[in-house]
Amino acid sequence: MIDLFLYNWQVRDDWFEWCKSLPEEELHAERKGGMGSLFQNLVHIIDCELLWMKDLIKDPVTYEPREMISTLEDIIVYSDFTKDVTQHALSTWNDGIENRSIQITSRNGKVHSFTYEKVIKHLITHEVHHIGQLSVWAREIGRKPVSSDLIARGYE
Repeated sequence: MIDLFLYNWQVRDDWFEWCKSLPEEELHAERKGGMGSLFQNLVHIIDCELLWMKDLIKDPVTYEPREMISTLEDIIVYSDFTKDVTQHALSTWNDGIENRSIQITSRNGKVHSFTYEKVIKHLITHEVHHIGQLSVWAREIGRKPVSSDLIARGYE
Protein backbone atom coordinates (compact mmCIF):
# COMPACT_ATOMS: atom_id res chain seq x y z
CA MET A 1 0.00 0.00 0.00
CA ILE A 2 3.02 2.27 0.26
CA ASP A 3 2.74 2.82 -3.49
CA LEU A 4 -0.65 4.49 -3.00
CA PHE A 5 0.81 6.77 -0.33
CA LEU A 6 3.61 7.66 -2.75
CA TYR A 7 1.01 8.37 -5.41
CA ASN A 8 -1.03 10.56 -3.02
CA TRP A 9 2.09 12.43 -1.93
CA GLN A 10 3.10 13.06 -5.53
CA VAL A 11 -0.36 14.45 -6.29
CA ARG A 12 -0.24 16.51 -3.05
CA ASP A 13 3.14 17.97 -4.00
CA ASP A 14 1.79 18.85 -7.43
CA TRP A 15 -1.10 20.67 -5.73
CA PHE A 16 1.40 22.61 -3.64
CA GLU A 17 3.13 23.70 -6.85
CA TRP A 18 -0.23 24.55 -8.39
CA CYS A 19 -1.16 26.66 -5.35
CA LYS A 20 2.07 28.68 -5.60
CA SER A 21 0.63 30.44 -8.66
CA LEU A 22 -2.50 31.54 -6.78
CA PRO A 23 -2.94 34.89 -5.11
CA GLU A 24 -2.92 34.42 -1.32
CA GLU A 25 -6.55 35.49 -1.01
CA GLU A 26 -7.62 32.75 -3.47
CA LEU A 27 -5.85 30.12 -1.35
CA HIS A 28 -7.86 31.21 1.69
CA ALA A 29 -11.13 32.11 -0.07
CA GLU A 30 -14.21 30.51 1.44
CA ARG A 31 -15.54 27.60 -0.60
CA LYS A 32 -18.58 25.34 -0.34
CA GLY A 33 -17.83 21.84 0.89
CA GLY A 34 -14.67 20.27 2.16
CA MET A 35 -12.92 22.15 4.90
CA GLY A 36 -13.96 25.51 3.46
CA SER A 37 -10.84 26.59 1.56
CA LEU A 38 -7.99 25.23 -0.51
CA PHE A 39 -5.65 26.06 2.35
CA GLN A 40 -7.72 24.33 5.04
CA ASN A 41 -8.34 21.28 2.85
CA LEU A 42 -4.59 20.74 2.46
CA VAL A 43 -3.98 21.18 6.19
CA HIS A 44 -6.84 18.79 6.99
CA ILE A 45 -5.44 16.05 4.74
CA ILE A 46 -2.09 16.23 6.54
CA ASP A 47 -3.66 16.54 10.01
CA CYS A 48 -5.63 13.34 9.49
CA GLU A 49 -2.64 11.43 8.18
CA LEU A 50 -0.53 12.39 11.18
CA LEU A 51 -3.36 11.74 13.64
CA TRP A 52 -3.97 8.21 12.40
CA MET A 53 -0.26 7.41 12.09
CA LYS A 54 0.27 8.45 15.71
CA ASP A 55 -2.47 6.01 16.69
CA LEU A 56 -0.95 3.20 14.64
CA ILE A 57 2.60 3.65 15.90
CA LYS A 58 1.43 4.41 19.43
CA ASP A 59 3.76 7.38 19.61
CA PRO A 60 2.71 10.84 20.76
CA VAL A 61 4.37 12.48 17.75
CA THR A 62 3.68 16.18 17.78
CA TYR A 63 4.33 18.85 15.26
CA GLU A 64 5.13 21.80 17.47
CA PRO A 65 4.54 24.58 14.93
CA ARG A 66 1.11 23.15 13.96
CA GLU A 67 -0.74 26.15 15.37
CA MET A 68 1.57 28.48 13.45
CA ILE A 69 0.66 27.21 9.97
CA SER A 70 -0.32 30.29 8.02
CA THR A 71 1.40 30.04 4.65
CA LEU A 72 1.63 27.51 1.86
CA GLU A 73 5.30 27.01 2.74
CA ASP A 74 4.24 26.14 6.31
CA ILE A 75 1.88 23.48 4.92
CA ILE A 76 4.66 22.02 2.77
CA VAL A 77 6.98 21.74 5.79
CA TYR A 78 4.16 20.12 7.79
CA SER A 79 3.50 17.70 4.94
CA ASP A 80 7.18 16.71 4.75
CA PHE A 81 7.26 16.09 8.51
CA THR A 82 4.13 13.93 8.29
CA LYS A 83 5.45 11.99 5.30
CA ASP A 84 8.55 11.10 7.35
CA VAL A 85 6.37 9.79 10.21
CA THR A 86 4.22 7.80 7.77
CA GLN A 87 7.20 6.38 5.88
CA HIS A 88 8.74 5.24 9.16
CA ALA A 89 5.47 3.59 10.23
CA LEU A 90 5.00 1.86 6.89
CA SER A 91 8.63 0.71 6.78
CA THR A 92 7.91 -1.45 9.84
CA TRP A 93 4.83 -2.99 8.21
CA ASN A 94 4.92 -6.79 8.10
CA ASP A 95 2.62 -9.70 7.36
CA GLY A 96 -0.10 -9.90 9.94
CA ILE A 97 0.09 -6.30 11.11
CA GLU A 98 -2.90 -5.37 8.95
CA ASN A 99 -5.08 -7.53 11.21
CA ARG A 100 -4.02 -5.78 14.42
CA SER A 101 -6.67 -3.55 15.89
CA ILE A 102 -6.61 -0.15 17.48
CA GLN A 103 -9.29 1.34 19.66
CA ILE A 104 -10.33 4.92 19.11
CA THR A 105 -12.59 6.85 21.46
CA SER A 106 -14.85 9.25 19.57
CA ARG A 107 -15.81 12.69 20.84
CA ASN A 108 -19.03 11.27 22.27
CA GLY A 109 -17.06 8.71 24.31
CA LYS A 110 -17.89 5.67 22.20
CA VAL A 111 -14.99 3.26 21.62
CA HIS A 112 -14.47 2.01 18.07
CA SER A 113 -12.15 -0.76 16.93
CA PHE A 114 -10.43 -0.66 13.54
CA THR A 115 -7.85 -2.90 11.93
CA TYR A 116 -4.60 -1.32 10.82
CA GLU A 117 -5.49 -2.28 7.25
CA LYS A 118 -8.79 -0.41 7.46
CA VAL A 119 -7.05 2.70 8.81
CA ILE A 120 -4.48 2.64 6.00
CA LYS A 121 -7.20 2.23 3.37
CA HIS A 122 -9.13 5.07 5.00
CA LEU A 123 -6.10 7.38 4.85
CA ILE A 124 -5.54 6.63 1.19
CA THR A 125 -9.14 7.22 0.16
CA HIS A 126 -9.52 10.21 2.50
CA GLU A 127 -6.80 12.06 0.65
CA VAL A 128 -8.22 11.13 -2.75
CA HIS A 129 -11.60 12.46 -1.64
CA HIS A 130 -10.25 15.85 -0.54
CA ILE A 131 -8.00 16.16 -3.59
CA GLY A 132 -11.16 15.74 -5.66
CA GLN A 133 -12.62 18.74 -3.84
CA LEU A 134 -9.54 20.78 -4.78
CA SER A 135 -10.14 19.80 -8.42
CA VAL A 136 -13.73 21.05 -8.32
CA TRP A 137 -12.65 24.34 -6.75
CA ALA A 138 -9.86 24.75 -9.33
CA ARG A 139 -12.43 24.52 -12.12
CA GLU A 140 -14.72 26.97 -10.30
CA ILE A 141 -11.98 29.61 -10.44
CA GLY A 142 -11.24 28.86 -14.09
CA ARG A 143 -8.01 26.92 -13.60
CA LYS A 144 -7.02 23.47 -14.77
CA PRO A 145 -6.67 21.11 -11.80
CA VAL A 146 -3.72 18.86 -11.11
CA SER A 147 -4.10 15.50 -12.84
CA SER A 148 -4.65 12.66 -10.41
CA ASP A 149 -4.59 10.00 -13.12
CA LEU A 150 -2.96 7.00 -11.45
CA ILE A 151 -2.17 5.26 -14.76
CA ALA A 152 -0.59 8.34 -16.32
CA ARG A 153 1.62 8.69 -13.25
CA GLY A 154 2.95 5.18 -13.84
CA TYR A 155 1.56 3.46 -10.75
CA GLU A 156 0.33 -0.11 -10.84
